Amino acid sequence: MLPEDDLKKITKKLGRKPTPVEEGCFINLWSEHCSYRSSAPILKTFTSTGERVIIGPGDDAAIVRLKDGWVLAIGMESHNHPSYVDPYNGAATGIGGIVRDVISMGARPIALMDPLYFGPLDNEKNRYLFEHVIMGIAGYGNCIGVPVVRGEAYFHESFSGNPLVNVVCVGLAREDNIVTATAQHAGNRLILMGSSTGRDGLGGASFASRDLSEESEADDRGSVQIGDPFTEKLVMEATLEVIDKGLVAACRDLGAAGLAGASSEMAAKGGLGAHIILDNIHLRDETLTPFEIMISESQERMVLEVRPVDVDAVLAVADKYDLKANDIGELTAKTQYLLEYKGEVVADIPILFLCEGAPTFERESQPALIKRRKEKPVVPDDLKDMILKLLSSPNIASREWIYRQYDHEVQVRTIIKPGGDAGVIRIIDDKEGLAFSCGCNPLHVKTDPYTGGACTVIENAMNLASVGAKSIALVDCLNFGNPEKPDIYYEFKQASLGLGDAARTLNIPVVGGNVSFYNESDEFATAIAPTPSIGMVGWVEDLNHVPASIFQSHDETVILIGDTKEELGSSEYYSLLELNESGDPPSVPGNIDTIIDTIISVIGSGFVTCAHDVSLGGLAVTLCEMVGSVGADIDLRGSQLRIDDALFCESCGRMVITTHEPGKVMDMLSDVTCSVIGKTGGDGLTITTSEGVIELSSHDIDHARSSLSRIMTD
Repeated sequence: MLPEDDLKKITKKLGRKPTPVEEGCFINLWSEHCSYRSSAPILKTFTSTGERVIIGPGDDAAIVRLKDGWVLAIGMESHNHPSYVDPYNGAATGIGGIVRDVISMGARPIALMDPLYFGPLDNEKNRYLFEHVIMGIAGYGNCIGVPVVRGEAYFHESFSGNPLVNVVCVGLAREDNIVTATAQHAGNRLILMGSSTGRDGLGGASFASRDLSEESEADDRGSVQIGDPFTEKLVMEATLEVIDKGLVAACRDLGAAGLAGASSEMAAKGGLGAHIILDNIHLRDETLTPFEIMISESQERMVLEVRPVDVDAVLAVADKYDLKANDIGELTAKTQYLLEYKGEVVADIPILFLCEGAPTFERESQPALIKRRKEKPVVPDDLKDMILKLLSSPNIASREWIYRQYDHEVQVRTIIKPGGDAGVIRIIDDKEGLAFSCGCNPLHVKTDPYTGGACTVIENAMNLASVGAKSIALVDCLNFGNPEKPDIYYEFKQASLGLGDAARTLNIPVVGGNVSFYNESDEFATAIAPTPSIGMVGWVEDLNHVPASIFQSHDETVILIGDTKEELGSSEYYSLLELNESGDPPSVPGNIDTIIDTIISVIGSGFVTCAHDVSLGGLAVTLCEMVGSVGADIDLRGSQLRIDDALFCESCGRMVITTHEPGKVMDMLSDVTCSVIGKTGGDGLTITTSEGVIELSSHDIDHARSSLSRIMTD
């Protein structure tokens, strides 16, 4: 149902009450999910341009220039509410939708990322949701042949009742082959191609714009789309073929708000109107009403703008792939959105009013009053036991149980498989490639939204730097609770401003993304921790210089880059000690741009054999994660910090590297803080501190890190 103020505005503009079909169009296109009513003023503060950016926010996906006429397409979306109601189909169709966003630009999808956020796994329902979301992502992505090269899994009680399923897709195309969702010419035909229109996914956009309740699983199941990856593969190939043949003037995926959203927004972006005959739409059920036809979010559908002389050729390609395709109407010079059904006009709306008329505003913003305690806990007597507990925490443990379900080598591009700081694939030739990172730390953002948002960008840029990649673009998925609550809107606003400022500092354009509000649970009376998740892409100049993430050989020098500070607030260490309101969270290093550029330069020299960013769990966890068949002896006696700060602090902008050329590398690091902390060798990890010696065998480390697999298989 339309809010009363919206209904008054619409009635005044139309000079009458809207018809049921018109009301359905406005409910969905004016929803928070589609119109960014509460977020648009803040999103405008992002810098979305740059020398590589061809198309920024506003299209199905962004387009970023690579080299020699090659471009990448990138987009990021959420499928949060559907994944709670129906985790398998919710996650699967999240993959399908973002893949079609990239396809609609004329790009072939080459990589996926999946930052995911769930409630604690000691709850049976959370385990069920987690397991079936992973199954949905694997079941869809594997079938369509797009590798999942990077992801994140984060667990916190605030996500019980409202998990987050965010997905990123990256595609590759020739620049002269790109099409957009902007309509080109009046008189061109609109072709609907793909699956039949059904009742699944009815009102998905409006469903995504309200809180989840205890009844959601039953009442909102019809709002969840049902995916068919085999049809998706056919839609992918058919769409790319008609675009490659020059038969398509514009293209848009049918996502949020279904045909109502795709067709009206395409026309409006081109300053045109549209006249659609609903009788021509292929239906799964002939009893569908005009209202249902227009707002259905049935999957695997594309709307194409096609010149009249090319219609038959497009329909022939669709037939070749055994896809249904119909001429459903035309673009018009008159900027009206006109819908006909059985000879009657069921909607006649000024199209710019429908697509651009939703009121946007900056809401009241007020921080929650939480007094953080400064006192520190007693240093644990058994530091080895604490390290092993951290390694076995679901937020830190190996993600092998997840990524072994994904086909991450399909397309034969993958250089660095999941499990490290960044995924890496080759493109164009065997020398250059792309690196991928995603995610954020919700607890850091909860504690200090602005700095947490900034550190989200820094952490992902550091992940890319660990493989020698220079960040070239990022997309975001800004997940928050109810924006009508001043403390929630404060979190959103400050986190977004921090994210935008850090992106400017590092010269990374924010080229697209999504805002997901109303992530709250009536069932648990909770709102999610603020989660400004991002996906970031970097350019790798020389794949031959990409270092490993684990120790490679004996007698290499281990170097720690960056400053470690007394910043244990919101760390995984403090979470285990249940000190969630104690200490200061990580701050932004004043020279972070210099740190990252220097690391990229050092790795580009070819002198670095292994590199690993320091993040969750701090230095102790990073060192353990670097142990494979080769271990290390580490000496931290030179640290001026208390031992738990030195081991477990999560300060931003730090990295551990190894090298056979310590003199040359230390010279290259002269402009940043760095220190030699040990040598590789032996089995396992030995850490010598002023408090004593900590010894961890490779067996101890492997067993602790396998905890997630044990939880999900026992």
